[in-house]
Amino acid sequence: MKIQELIDRSHKTAIEHGWWDGEERSIGDQFSNFHAEVSEAWEEYRNGESLTEIRYEGKKPVGLPVELADVLIRIFDTCGRYKIPLEEALKVKLEYNETRPYRHGGKVA
Repeated sequence: MKIQELIDRSHKTAIEHGWWDGEERSIGDQFSNFHAEVSEAWEEYRNGESLTEIRYEGKKPVGLPVELADVLIRIFDTCGRYKIPLEEALKVKLEYNETRPYRHGGKVA
């Protein structure tokens, strides 16, 4: 599946489930939601959960991989809402990164 297809699917599901009803949320609210999902993934790690295991609580999938998927779903939904060309930006940025020197900027990994 292409990135744009994931964006379209994520945004369509969010609309169908009422996440865009009522007042428009700010882009800052969306960034806060990204952060919340990253924090949930971090908590999974801090709790000693597997980096790779998808567990289930009843029918609900849980675990670090699921929380990282939630990060992407939130980002994809936002890109769908605001027509952000994420797939194009990913290609451009990956191509640029391939031209950068080894550990550019002298930063520690």
